[in-house]
Amino acid sequence: MTYNPTLEDQLCFSLYATSMAINRLYKPLLDQLGITYPQYLVLSVLWEVDGRSISAIAARLDLEPSTITPLVKRLEAACLVTRTRRLDDERGVTVALTPRGRELQAESRCLGETLFAQAGRTPDELIALNREVRRLHQALTSRDAAS
Repeated sequence: MTYNPTLEDQLCFSLYATSMAINRLYKPLLDQLGITYPQYLVLSVLWEVDGRSISAIAARLDLEPSTITPLVKRLEAACLVTRTRRLDDERGVTVALTPRGRELQAESRCLGETLFAQAGRTPDELIALNREVRRLHQALTSRDAAS
């Protein structure tokens, strides 16, 4: 017997549609903060560990450094980060938060709060769901690496 799943039965579509819904939910909040979602991701990486290289930010976000550079330049123009050439290798650039960039972390908490409220789920429920999605991601990417 052949299984022909509907669009809603396909995990890839459900994850895509959910991601789009979250982005739509976040957009007005990010607009108030004066940043885009990709810029928010870069800032989130720096809030974890400040003073990272472009390549470290790219690796953390699973993106190419050429994708990160224009985001960082726009964040620098908005006075949220600084870029400094490394003394030991002038090809390398270290990105660090400005005081304003650090302040934005507290202001961005509204994103999670809004998501919890809109989803009608507790933080623990969404944290558990996120752990499942991350396990799936790790399984899929570790198989790619093994190929």
